[in-house]
Amino acid sequence: MNALHAGDTVALVTPAGPVRPELLDQATAALEGWGLTVKRFASAGNQHPVFRYLADTDERRAADFQTAWLDPAVSAVISARGGYGTQRMLDLLDWDALRAAGPKVFTGSSDVTALHQAIAARLGLPTVFSPMPGGSLWDDGSSAHLHRVLFDPAAPVVVHAPEALVPGTAEGTTTGGNLSLLAAGVGTPEHRAPAGAIAILEDVAEAPYRLDRMLTQLLRGGWFAGVTGIVLGSWTRCGDLDVVRSVMLDRLAPLGVPVLWEAGFGHLPGSVTIPLGVPATIDGRTLTCGS
Repeated sequence: MNALHAGDTVALVTPAGPVRPELLDQATAALEGWGLTVKRFASAGNQHPVFRYLADTDERRAADFQTAWLDPAVSAVISARGGYGTQRMLDLLDWDALRAAGPKVFTGSSDVTALHQAIAARLGLPTVFSPMPGGSLWDDGSSAHLHRVLFDPAAPVVVHAPEALVPGTAEGTTTGGNLSLLAAGVGTPEHRAPAGAIAILEDVAEAPYRLDRMLTQLLRGGWFAGVTGIVLGSWTRCGDLDVVRSVMLDRLAPLGVPVLWEAGFGHLPGSVTIPLGVPATIDGRTLTCGS
């Protein structure tokens, strides 16, 4: 992944839900504070005329994303926020044109997991699973960590977990993201069982039985068959964390791979950034990306 530098131009896009004006201004100011020039697209401040949970129509969101990616002056495409709707625009993108345009830095999380998976499957590029500057959880801690990853991508990203549900060591290429989106992607063109991968997983506002269902769907679909290790992030508003922890142990421990718990990424203040599609290791309670 190429490093960003002060003076670079980045595109701020909304592939999923709308962004409140004050949060869109927050996102722009944060990126400009890093010395970047920000290009904002109309869909970033719009709403779908009927489905108010979408940032403009699928066609407009897809067109803005594609325009940003194809612009040779744009060094990075940055998702302002998640929400819902990313999957709806994937089939409207010209993936041949995106491939021909060459690599870009791409960041985002939550619903944007669908684009991370699509970019990996269709373009074979690494991406960055990160807090989003137009989100309500953006703060100094999350901003600083994302800045370090984008401006010094050659430096290893080291993430410490307080507990290993299943101890051990592992090597692999990072993949994954939001559990709901990974489960919802089963059967789509982008769905591929990762081989030799360390999977990162997180979610928000999903009851334990729903997390159980999603994990079971991915297990039965063979998605975990080639996974060498698993790193679990936050489970904000997912109910009793002791129950969530028990679900993870019940569903994932039988895989016989290391599983780290509560590694500090996802829907929480100060979330860390995790590069996807890069070599990584698990050693004890530590995930190291880019090793």
